[in-house]
Amino acid sequence: MKDKTIATQVVALGGLGEVGKNMYIVEHENEIIIIDAGVMFPEDNLLGVDYVIQDVSYLKKNEKKIKALFITHGHEDHIGGIPFLLQAIHIPVIYTPKIANDLINKKLLERNIKFENFQIIKPDLKVKFKHFEIEFVNTTHSIPDSFGLLIKTPNGTIFETGDFKFDLTPIGPIADIHKMAKAGSDGVTLLLSDSTNALSSGYSKSESAVDGTLNDIISKHHGRVIIATFASNIYRVKHIAETCRKYGRKIIVFGRSMENSVELALNNGLLNDKSLFIEANQAKSLKRNEICILCTGSQGEPLAALSRIANGQHKQISLLNDDLVIFSSSPIPGNAESINRIINKLYLKGVRVFTNSEFSDIHTSGHAKEEELKWMLRIIKPKYFMPMHGEYRMLKRHTEIGVMCGVDPNNTFICSNGDVIELLNGKVKKAGHIQAGDVYVDGSRVGDIGSVVIKDRKLMSQDGILITILNINTLSRKLLLKPNVTARGFVLVNENQELMQKIERKIADIVNNFLAKSPYTYTDLKNQIILELLPYINSLTGRKPIILPVIMEVNQA
Repeated sequence: MKDKTIATQVVALGGLGEVGKNMYIVEHENEIIIIDAGVMFPEDNLLGVDYVIQDVSYLKKNEKKIKALFITHGHEDHIGGIPFLLQAIHIPVIYTPKIANDLINKKLLERNIKFENFQIIKPDLKVKFKHFEIEFVNTTHSIPDSFGLLIKTPNGTIFETGDFKFDLTPIGPIADIHKMAKAGSDGVTLLLSDSTNALSSGYSKSESAVDGTLNDIISKHHGRVIIATFASNIYRVKHIAETCRKYGRKIIVFGRSMENSVELALNNGLLNDKSLFIEANQAKSLKRNEICILCTGSQGEPLAALSRIANGQHKQISLLNDDLVIFSSSPIPGNAESINRIINKLYLKGVRVFTNSEFSDIHTSGHAKEEELKWMLRIIKPKYFMPMHGEYRMLKRHTEIGVMCGVDPNNTFICSNGDVIELLNGKVKKAGHIQAGDVYVDGSRVGDIGSVVIKDRKLMSQDGILITILNINTLSRKLLLKPNVTARGFVLVNENQELMQKIERKIADIVNNFLAKSPYTYTDLKNQIILELLPYINSLTGRKPIILPVIMEVNQA
């Protein structure tokens, strides 16, 4: 007999109110399972930050309860945080699809992290713990080996979709709709469903449609073809390779992540003809219509291969007048300006450019649009519904779609990271909140970059930094030399000598007044300089630079 007083809890540590850093946990009594551990890439205001990851304080406190980490697929927003998670918490076992496993191992190798207890997910695998039984459901996404999780708990069944779409003519395997339908027939208490494209009406295009369009463009062009796409979209890479083989083109790969994806596809049998891929120096013996360049940079990233090609800074490739550049992607929100800048540079070089806005079938999303979300809701027929993986407006719209598909409005939950959803005897409700915030990663530093550091970085980027070096005789309490003032990002010193002299005199006055009236302490003098100098500089320039007094103490009688 199961204990009817113990609830099962579901909570997101990342992925709600944002697109990225997905992590969801399911807990019952003394067991916790974790689903995904992704990163989110920082917005422009997070200066110097490389990644944003989850606050896993709750997991640290309950480390002994953790049974396993389950990975739905191999995209960065689902696996990118694993190296940091393993350094913070003991994870007994990671269940992961084969493609994701290869990508994870490469990440761990780069950071010199050892972890060996991986279990490869296959569609027929069942994992049982004391309170949980987990099954896996094939889904269609833009990366091979993508799964949803069917989780049976003492208080009902949860279906977590992972990232998905419904594509009836995919490049890879079709989603296991029959298994989904059986789960819906057996009864699903709570559905957690991908909301990324909830604001987009209709159906997402099939990868086969993109395949046909690229086939048509490549077959008709008589010069070089340069294609920029997401390196993680391995199915897209696969059909680009097959199209090039069909029309006698060899492929040169540029960009580290693209090289990794091609290597992974070859190792896993998704690409079979290694001879298609050549080095740049081998292209000299080929005609232009026998060459395809496959590269990173579809989002206008300044250091990516396509950006360097467009800027004329690539060591091995220079643009030619009859080149054709294809952006087989759509802009991630916030990247449109960078992409347009690259496109303009390409046009200035005289090349032709195809983008998804001009040719609607050059790219398709890996996420379900509104009509496919309705399919999922109708197939699963959940009693309760919690949209996940999306910004608030996406979660809101997905909730409305759920109600349209028969879910009782009172049985829907628009949650934030940290909100606890509780299942008890087949009923679901909100039940409190746990700590779940953002942790910043800056190089190898994790978590010691807080809001104060980010604020200082913003100030330095906007108003610069001013450093004053002072020589103080601590015994006679005198300023030995006039202040030495240097600045970076504040003003051009050589062209503002009069301003710098005023600042030096002001600093000398502050120091002399302080030493004449107050007992000398390093900290008090430093704070007094900042307190008086900042408004003075602001009154002269309208700027508020970071002020760093450096005091050299001399003890002379």
